[in-house]
Amino acid sequence: MQRLLIFVVAYQAESTIESVLSRIPELVFQEFDTEILIIDDSSTDRTFEAGLRQSQAADRKMTVLFNERKQGYGGNQKLAFEYAIRHGFDSIVLLHGDGQYAPEVLLDLVRPLRDGVADAVLGSRMLVRGDARRSGMPLYKLVGNRILTALQNRILKTHLSEFHSGYRAYRLSALAALPFRFNDDGFAFDTELTIQLLMAERKLHEVPIPTYSGREIRRRNGLAYAWSVLAATFASRLHTLGVFYKRRYDVEGASNRHYDLKLGYESSHTRALAEVAPGSVVLDVGCGDGAFARELLRKGCVVDGMDQYPPREPSPFRQFSRWDEATAGLEADLRTYDAILLLDVIEHLRRPEAFLDALRRSASALAKKPRLIVTTGNVALLPVRLQLLFGNLNYGKRGILDLTHSRLYTFRTLTDLFEQCGFSVEAMDGIPGPFPKALGDTVFSRALVAINRAFIRVSRGLFSYQILMIASPTPTIDALLGDAIRSGASKSRAIGAASQGGVGLTETGSTRESDAVTPRR
Repeated sequence: MQRLLIFVVAYQAESTIESVLSRIPELVFQEFDTEILIIDDSSTDRTFEAGLRQSQAADRKMTVLFNERKQGYGGNQKLAFEYAIRHGFDSIVLLHGDGQYAPEVLLDLVRPLRDGVADAVLGSRMLVRGDARRSGMPLYKLVGNRILTALQNRILKTHLSEFHSGYRAYRLSALAALPFRFNDDGFAFDTELTIQLLMAERKLHEVPIPTYSGREIRRRNGLAYAWSVLAATFASRLHTLGVFYKRRYDVEGASNRHYDLKLGYESSHTRALAEVAPGSVVLDVGCGDGAFARELLRKGCVVDGMDQYPPREPSPFRQFSRWDEATAGLEADLRTYDAILLLDVIEHLRRPEAFLDALRRSASALAKKPRLIVTTGNVALLPVRLQLLFGNLNYGKRGILDLTHSRLYTFRTLTDLFEQCGFSVEAMDGIPGPFPKALGDTVFSRALVAINRAFIRVSRGLFSYQILMIASPTPTIDALLGDAIRSGASKSRAIGAASQGGVGLTETGSTRESDAVTPRR
């Protein structure tokens, strides 16, 4: 049997906790290897003693702990999760000691975890339309719940029926991979944990639960709670967009997702795509999972890819090479390429000069030199300058100040890098911010792109979100010396051939060339 921990959230629950524990169905203990954990969060009544009596009287595994310092609703969950992980449980379910949630439906929450249907199961009072109101939920709470949930769904692009139920069950392997220890100690904890699960692409499942009017809700200030969960939701979205960095939302998904495309509006991807001529042979360095390569295939191009991660199947590449700057040099044969793509790559390189030197050596000796199409973030963007003005430079999960960036560039520093490495910069332009990606592809977001483009015409340094560069390699000294040697040999042969050709012509005349020269004595 799987091991299940029933965690009882207990604060000032002396009058209710024994009833809650007695209502847990016996079938739970038959289907699971079950233990009950009660953590009394510094109650001033006799909650701890009531829990202790139950642990001594019941023929069940039960542990009762007490916090000398109040940890809060979220802080208590952190302790319980740590306990469950440390003791090797498979699942954990939260049961409130004040009787707010029905122990009778506990199996509905934990069975989907056991059966592999979900990584987290959320009890919802809104899943069955009208149930909450019929069960006695006050109208103001119902309306507030629905408004908050709708806003959060809109911001997070989800479709949950309720974000605000505290009746939840989790698979411990899913929790162990999340940074829940950095979450809020108060009532925003549940919202933050839900967001973390969504960011980690875990499977969430909702089940209907009955509604009770427990005392715990009355203890929290409704407006303060609404503000805290909305603030947490907005913070997660700003973190995702790379505006601010919050460690609690630094959640790693399993897939190689760093190369999702920005198409359908002016962006670095649409501009780079337009720069590649139909039918070109292209090398995509840092190609990700091949999303951009698939767009090139629609233009009749042939694409080779290089990246440290292998692409997902089916691969769009003619050839794919595993490449990591830290472990391998650039070993590609560049003789057949019309274009080389460095889309959001140069800022990730720790030694871009060495990379560009190798690229130039490989490409500059060719008669047909490939065009480099380069994009990178513009660190001189006005919002970044304003952050600096107020003493802040906040790195994030993506965007200009991505945590994985090794170098940051402006128009001038990017030009200097390529020119000092022997490339000729043929064109540069600014790219507007990806508003449709951040806000949804709407008329409003597209209008923001157009407005941003107008500001770029005024000052590309201040208002460009990204930089687009077109460059080509100039010949290296080795290549020039090789050309000079070949040209010298070719001209010598031509002169020699011409000289011998002149002798032959005079021999057909009346006087030989040798006869016309008076030898020196």
